[in-house]
Formats: sequence, C-alpha cells, structure tokens
Amino acid sequence: MPYPQIDRHFSFVLAAALGAALIVGVAAAADGPATTEAGATALQCGHLIDTAGGKLLGAMTIVVEGGKVREVASGAQSPAGAKIIDLSTQTCMPGLIDAHTHLTGETSRTGYVDKFHWNVADYAIRSTVYARRTLLAGFTTVRNLGDQANESVALRNAINAGIVPGPRIYTAGKAMGTSGGHADPTNGYRSDLIGDPGPSDGIINSAEDAAKAVRLHYKLGDDLIKIMPSGGVLDEGTSGDNSQMTLEEIKAVVATAHDYGFAVAAHAHGAEAIRRAVLGGVDSIEHGTFMDADDMKLMVEHGTWYVPTIIAGDFVMRQAKVPGYYPPQIAAKAAAIGPLIQATAGRAYKAHVKIAFGTDAAVYPHGQNAHEFELMVEAGMPPMFTIQAATINAAQLLRHDTELGTVAAGKIADVVAVPGNPIDDISLMKRVSFVMKDGVVYKINSVPVDTGL
Repeated sequence: MPYPQIDRHFSFVLAAALGAALIVGVAAAADGPATTEAGATALQCGHLIDTAGGKLLGAMTIVVEGGKVREVASGAQSPAGAKIIDLSTQTCMPGLIDAHTHLTGETSRTGYVDKFHWNVADYAIRSTVYARRTLLAGFTTVRNLGDQANESVALRNAINAGIVPGPRIYTAGKAMGTSGGHADPTNGYRSDLIGDPGPSDGIINSAEDAAKAVRLHYKLGDDLIKIMPSGGVLDEGTSGDNSQMTLEEIKAVVATAHDYGFAVAAHAHGAEAIRRAVLGGVDSIEHGTFMDADDMKLMVEHGTWYVPTIIAGDFVMRQAKVPGYYPPQIAAKAAAIGPLIQATAGRAYKAHVKIAFGTDAAVYPHGQNAHEFELMVEAGMPPMFTIQAATINAAQLLRHDTELGTVAAGKIADVVAVPGNPIDDISLMKRVSFVMKDGVVYKINSVPVDTGL
C-alpha cells in the first residue's frame, strides 16, 4: 500500500497525536488495563482447537493467571478461587494473527487527495480506531508492513503501555524500495514535489543505500523489514508486477537485516521479482500473484513463507468497477491483478509452500480480516489449515511461536472464541464472540468489554 511523503521531523506531531489519544482514555489508562479480576480465570470452552495437532477437541477448560495460560484441562473445570467464564456453546482457539496489515491507513475514495491535506497526526489518531476494530475481530497480534513516518511504532508503544486497546504489533515502519517503485512516496506527484527520496525515506538504489536504510530502521525501533522488489497495485506507477530491485540490492537488505535480527518480508507480484526475493534470502513473499511453478519449488527448497492476502485482491477487483474510486491507472492494475491472487494461493497450497495468514488490511476496511478465511477455503484450503495459518503458522513466521499460536501452559493468554464449529462453517470466523489478549477480556458474548481504555 502506498504512502505519501511527509516531513521527516515528525516526532512532535506524533507526540501530539498520541497525546490526544491519551487524553481520551486517561482516566483509566494510567497504569494500563488490569485483568478481568484478580487471581485466576477459567474459560470453560465447549470445544478447543488444537492448532499444533490440527484437531478439534471437546470440552476443555483454559486456566489463565497473570496474563499467561496456567493449565489446559479436559472437561468443564472450576478451579478453587477462579473466576468462571462460560464459553460452553463456543469454540475456543488461540488469538488470531494477521501477518500483513497497515494499521495507520485505510482505503477511501478520497485517499489520494487526503494525503495532501492530512498530517501524520491525522493518520496516527485514526490508527487507534483501526487497532481496536482489529482486536475486537479476534486478531490479537499483527505484523504491520508499512507506514508513512514510523507512526506505527508509536501505536505499538501506546498499545503496549495500555494507553489504547489494540493487537500486539510487530512493525516494519516504512517499506523499502527503489526510486519510482512501489515504495516511493512521491509516485504521481508533479515535478516540483517529487524531490529525491533516499534511505531515510525508504528509497534505496544501491547495496550501500540498502545497508543504511536497514540500520535506520534499527535506530528507529522497528521490528522487521519490508521491501518492495516488484511493482504494486495501489501506487501511481504504471506496472503492477515489473521487477524493481536487483538481486544484489535484495541480498544487501537481507544480509544487513539478518545481522540486526530482523526478518524480511517482500511485497512481490511478478514471477521474476519473487525469484530474486527468494534467492536473496527473504523470509516471506507477500501477495505472490504471478508466482509460477518454478517459484513455488524454489520457495519450498528455501523454506520461504507465503502470505497470500486474497481479500486485498478481491476487494480492489470489486472497487475497480466503482467509477472514480481509484485513479484510472490504479483501477486498471486492480482489475488485472486482483482476480488472480486466489487461484495462485490455491496452487501454492497444493505445491506445499508454507502459508501464513495475512490480509493487507487497509486495502479493505479494518475489522473485516476474517473474510480471508472464507476466500482461503474457496481456494481449496481445508478450514482447519486456514485456522492454523492464522495461529501456529503465523506465529512461526513472526518467530514468536514459543509464546503465541497455540493454547498451552506457559504461553501468552491470547484466546478467542466463535459461536459454533468453524471447521463445519468457516464463516463463523467473522463472528468472533470472545476476545482475550494477555489475560485481559476485551469482548464476551459478542459484546465489547469496557476495559477503561
């Protein structure tokens, strides 16, 4: 997703934006949210999805204490002194993970004009609303793969501090690409506004630029790196799939990133861009629209993850038919590329490419993430696999599977539930009725809980 160029000196504006968010919730947020009640909480689940084993279990009780899972026991247990939450008609599972989001933006008919009027503070304040919607949809963890000015770090920190509710965020800050490419924030601008964006803007044109840009991400407190080795749909460039980074540039990004402990996600539609990204050592391919059989074989050999984002393709395909929603060149790319992602994802599944759940949230309205489950099933993936993709698989991609992705003793107490059996009806994933993150209940019986935030 493209982002406008803004003033590099944004610290004061970000402070003002998050300060405004703080004022809204200051009465209860000084010490962050507390657990639902002191001591242990017992979740009596009608069913529990074992994401590690790919099994739907019967009645189980999850005992939570101190933000962690203390134990998981068979049947409806009532531990002494524990608060009981009756989820006996619901199916519990680990908190969901969306491995491709953009929480500080959202699709809009006026988006390409708004970027010339809105300040980073406008995006930052709106992001607190998008974050809450995402959490209430059952997504307790996300990877944020691109923002404007590192404002997603401020959002991450505010959520971690208990100032605003939202999912756990691992952010890439600004995406990285080449001049005129999908990451260039000045694409489509008139000549006196284009300037010459460089590494501090995420724009690299050499191995030296690549190393500097990665080190700047480290300096700014980001969690991972996002690169754009191919064209994209929603920027104002003419191609959605041409190769836009050399293999040497990709290798320089990956080598420096891995030195600093960063994983690297690669936006790539075109087959050649995918090939270069995999050979360059990236950890995941995002979208992968024109991925061919050779690419898939290469990804299996290298253990490269694939994050399809089918919902994004589906949404832009439909919006391209709405007169005036996108500028003409973007509508043309959306109509050509959008319809292809679902079939690619189905072929990748059959080819045994490792798949993690991700949606490109912001390309479509936030909070609708779970429609991706339906589209994955339509692509030929079993319902259980799609849930594993959004839990244990995504946790492995994030390198946090020792804490997330399964419900087990010692792990972080992220638990969600739906009213029924999603293995029989995957559409139930759009009706999350219970949300717990870090042992805090944010939604119960389909009603949001007032946590004081």
